[in-house]
Amino acid sequence: MRYLEFHNALKDFTVFSLNDIRRVERNFYRPRLIEWQKKGYIKKLTRGYYIFSDTQVDEGALFEISNKIYAPSYVSLQMALSYYGLIPESVYGITAVATRRTYQFQTPLAKFIFRTIKTGMFFGYNLIKHRGKYFKMASVEKAVVDFLYLNPSMRDRQDFEGMRINKELFRRLINKRLIQTYALRSAQPGCPDRAKLFLECMDHA
Repeated sequence: MRYLEFHNALKDFTVFSLNDIRRVERNFYRPRLIEWQKKGYIKKLTRGYYIFSDTQVDEGALFEISNKIYAPSYVSLQMALSYYGLIPESVYGITAVATRRTYQFQTPLAKFIFRTIKTGMFFGYNLIKHRGKYFKMASVEKAVVDFLYLNPSMRDRQDFEGMRINKELFRRLINKRLIQTYALRSAQPGCPDRAKLFLECMDHA
């Protein structure tokens, strides 16, 4: 397969895998990928995943890539809180949760960080459309509970104040009952109590 044929066959993919390639051409000659990397046609992101060098990569594309290179997963934690405008800082790396082991990838595009949650916690995300495609993003309530679930050492008001959450925006966006319900569903000792204290902190002007 020549490169132009290859590009045309996979042009609608933001990121593609070896499996995607083999669906197009079963007997694809894998060393071609190394040749095309050297020529600057494609970039390797991590083992088995590639992107065309001319692909326009914005935040939405990075979220889509995150979902694909370590599935099943969805964007959450600090990245989701930043996406909703709840924390002021830009986030170093795309943070996500997955049912697989905690892992991270340093790629030419960004650092992707995946934290492990149990299978029963894999819910509470939305499919968000971006340039005709979709990525999975935690709801604002689930992003909060995922953070509390994965940071059990956060136990007092000072810890929660240190998150620097925009309280006024938080109160407009959040459904408190959902946070309490999700914390209970975590089945993690202490998570409901931390959620209650967190909400009390957010109510305090």
